[in-house]
Amino acid sequence: MRRRAAVVVLGDIGRCPRMQYHSISLSRQAEMEVDIVAFSGTEPHMALLEDPHIHLHLMKTPFPAGLPRLLYLLLLPVKVIIQFITLLWVLLRQIPAPDVFLVQNPPSIPTLTVVKWACWIRKAGFIIDWHNFGYTLLGLNLGSSHPVVQIHFWFEQRYGKMADGFLCVTKAMQHELAQNWGIKATVVYDRSPEFFRPITLQEKHELLKRLYRQLTTPLGSKDCCSEDSPEGSRYMGTLYDWAPSKGDATGETRSLLQGDYVLPNVHHTISTSHTMVEGSEGDTLEIMEGDMYSYRDGRPAVIVSSTSWTADEDFNILLEAALMYDRRVSVLLGENDSVFEKDSTDDQLKPGPGSLFPRLLIIVTGKGPMRAFYEDQIRKLRLRRVAFRTMWVSAEDYPLLLGSADLGVSLHTSSSGLDLPMKVVDMFGCGLPVCAASYSCIEELVKDRRNGLLFSSSSELADQLLDLFKGFPNSCHLLSSLKEGAQASGSSARWSDEWAEHVLPIITKVAEMHH
Repeated sequence: MRRRAAVVVLGDIGRCPRMQYHSISLSRQAEMEVDIVAFSGTEPHMALLEDPHIHLHLMKTPFPAGLPRLLYLLLLPVKVIIQFITLLWVLLRQIPAPDVFLVQNPPSIPTLTVVKWACWIRKAGFIIDWHNFGYTLLGLNLGSSHPVVQIHFWFEQRYGKMADGFLCVTKAMQHELAQNWGIKATVVYDRSPEFFRPITLQEKHELLKRLYRQLTTPLGSKDCCSEDSPEGSRYMGTLYDWAPSKGDATGETRSLLQGDYVLPNVHHTISTSHTMVEGSEGDTLEIMEGDMYSYRDGRPAVIVSSTSWTADEDFNILLEAALMYDRRVSVLLGENDSVFEKDSTDDQLKPGPGSLFPRLLIIVTGKGPMRAFYEDQIRKLRLRRVAFRTMWVSAEDYPLLLGSADLGVSLHTSSSGLDLPMKVVDMFGCGLPVCAASYSCIEELVKDRRNGLLFSSSSELADQLLDLFKGFPNSCHLLSSLKEGAQASGSSARWSDEWAEHVLPIITKVAEMHH
């Protein structure tokens, strides 16, 4: 008979990848039945939904996110009381009695209290996975000296010690917990699961084909990657386009298909092409001269930045860096002004030296309270060589999007300075090099000039973009070197290996203590 674990997340489970991976590992590697108690919202990964041993128990959030500060403070006690009663009811009445509770922290209030009470009543083990400190996140909005933050700190420190086992995400956090909290935690680094991997050109093409309209539709006025812009139309054409064959219809092309009359059918995305030919009988045959999938000449460099649109990521850094890149390229090419004017023409982008610096397509994924604000800022930018797209992609498409990009950007700086961005781990899993904001413990993950670059300002990030993409796509030696380093980092360890070595022994020990 399989033992049972309850995974508790007082948040949207679809936006908590680490807890999803814990749940999958509890089912597959620990061979346990798993009950996930979390808020509804974003759909989790299909691997979790399709696992017959994982059971979702979803609650509704009491209030919407993004409330004004005064209203937030007034409703905070009500919110805590509602969450306390709802969570306690679910843990005591709606799920079968588990052998162990695995809890994400933060949030700390009321999660740690409710789970501790449930452990006493149901005689279960208690493990906390420390992702960050809740009081530091609260301090971003209220200030570190606010009384509510101080109360939260006392509560988190008191109840944080009451578990039977402790996990954390960095050595820096492990040291902080040991020195100042009296907690001995095991470091479990975030690692990407197997579905984060380098992908084939065919997979890239299929994804970009599905996202074609989203990628070619600007947030505001036309830009360098929109369908109706001169810069975009020069390279992109249409999604399905007829292209001339090599040789004439009675020569080389006919010999390929043993005398049938053919005309190549070229399917374009913003970066790739897929070429096929149709025979006289209407049969579709793939051209076998080299790879039938290819990159397009003049394609943009694709940059992906995943964000939760919260205060611990300064998105202005990326906006300013994009503006600086645009203007510095303009200066290098001797242009008067890099701003994208309404009457600009295709001739205004100079050939020759201009090809040294590509257009940039910056795709920003994620949901969060500040997304609308920054989308409005993006609409005010009128850039010649940079385009922004904001979107939310499914859990299945997200690894493919990372695998289709040329560079990742992480703006995460951490409210505590002690956690690491999961997004960078996923990027490395897909072999994607990263430019990451520098802070105290980031070098536990990003090795400067080996698998990525670290920046401390928008100007420094702009310089890195120029260095990385000069000569794109064929003469980017630094970018190629970092890509090799990212692939090595991503393939060196996977989540299942990390979990088996560090988490499984703790789960087994704690479950047996309370069996």
